[in-house]
Amino acid sequence: MSDVKAVEQLVSKYAGLKKEIAKKIIGQDKVVNEILLSIFAGGHALLIGVPGLAKTLMVNTISQALGLEFKRIQFTPDLMPSDILGSEILDDTRNFKFIKGPIFSNIVLADEINRTPPKTQAALLEAMQEKTVTVSGKNYQLSKPYFVLATQNPIEQEGTYPLPEAQLDRFMFSIFLQYPTFQEEIDVVKSTTANHKITINPLFTAQEIVDFQQLIRRIPVADNVIEYAVKLVAKTRPHGEFAPAIVKEFIDWGAGPRASQNLILAAKANAATKGKFSPDIEDVKAVAEGILRHRIIKNYKAEAEGLTEEKIIAELL
Repeated sequence: MSDVKAVEQLVSKYAGLKKEIAKKIIGQDKVVNEILLSIFAGGHALLIGVPGLAKTLMVNTISQALGLEFKRIQFTPDLMPSDILGSEILDDTRNFKFIKGPIFSNIVLADEINRTPPKTQAALLEAMQEKTVTVSGKNYQLSKPYFVLATQNPIEQEGTYPLPEAQLDRFMFSIFLQYPTFQEEIDVVKSTTANHKITINPLFTAQEIVDFQQLIRRIPVADNVIEYAVKLVAKTRPHGEFAPAIVKEFIDWGAGPRASQNLILAAKANAATKGKFSPDIEDVKAVAEGILRHRIIKNYKAEAEGLTEEKIIAELL
């Protein structure tokens, strides 16, 4: 199949995928779209939202519609790296046998990742970056495609272990989950308090998703689009040559080169799902907020002025 035909097939299957997910997930179009872009671009996502907004249901539904294996890990202060990676046990024949942990799946929901100590966070983040796990000196490959969606609860921060900037940077998107609108909440209540059985049909196979991920990487990008993305990231650095006044005044640290890479990859995925054969500047702008939000660090002045990351990013576009 030619790449042109493959893009056309992706557009058609992507539209079907959104419809399938909408059977269970009402509203939240932007959130679902950013999670799917992250999967097709081969990245990971951090989902931030208060409890009860159906984060687990959303990821479970997406994994069913994609035809992928899904596992959920509830992060707690006493969780050890072996609890997620797996461990070796002595079997009946007195030989060591490796029992795989929940990290061995296509889609892993790391629920409340900031509630577990750094050594357990680091075990997950190594798997995210390298797509392999090392236990007792042996290397185990993770299934492809591999996607981690970590969640954080923004309300209760006492007794948590916030992710360091270097680990936050490994997530392609930071996605904010808002409360549903009044009408959406009515629809949610109607659908979840009745005796309806909803079946989600798998529309993809794991290999198809890997093929689409490779297709997205093959999509060509014009030099002016790459320059726009790199310049946008450079504008977030307060001591850089492109930094505007708002960044110099309100930002302590800007985004690194991984942000530029992710902007282009996500723009490619965004263009492909809309049937375009090359991304333009509008595609970069469409994904900029989710990619830059967790990579810029505001100073105390920005906090005092009530200036959000979103407002600063909007000024830079």
